[in-house]
Amino acid sequence: MAKDRTPAEEPLEGGSSSGDNPGSADATSAGPFSDEFEADPSYDAPKEGESYEDADVETSMSDADLSFLDAAGEDLAAQRLADLQRVAAEYANYRKRTEANREMERERAVGDTVKALLPVLDDIDRADKHGDLVEGSPLFAIAGKLRSVIERLGLSPYGAAGDVFDPKLHEAVLQQPTPDVTVDTVLDVVETGYLLGNTQVRVAKVVVAVPAS
Repeated sequence: MAKDRTPAEEPLEGGSSSGDNPGSADATSAGPFSDEFEADPSYDAPKEGESYEDADVETSMSDADLSFLDAAGEDLAAQRLADLQRVAAEYANYRKRTEANREMERERAVGDTVKALLPVLDDIDRADKHGDLVEGSPLFAIAGKLRSVIERLGLSPYGAAGDVFDPKLHEAVLQQPTPDVTVDTVLDVVETGYLLGNTQVRVAKVVVAVPAS
């Protein structure tokens, strides 16, 4: 009786049971696309020790490309310059507004302070008109110091006889027809007017000489 042969002992059709195939290694290493692609003779592959970034790759650009890049760069620079100029102008306007508002607030604060001193200044003016401010007297020294203080604060008096009447600056408490005048003219000052910078603290109360009809 013959011995039964196991499947492992049956030889495979077209090859040995051990899978030895002289051409199998070459077919595998060649790959399925070896017949479709050929190496480009103009391409310099990286040498040993180099990476693909080091390989010689042509990166030349045409004149049209360079002109386009130059024009784009000039447009971008012009746009950035315009943006910078706009921001600079906005900042300059902001500084001007801030300084103007600060000056207005300062004048308002000083104005509130000097308004409390106006009655004292009026008394000094009346004393001066009546000849009570004699040089060397204590009252004369006090009046001089007070006037120096209000000048340092920026308060300036206005209104004098002979000024042309201005309804924006003067308040007429009395009108007196006068044949010697051709326009409304301040004849006498009842209360001195005061300006603090461009702010009017008090209008001048005056007697006005008007042309006689």
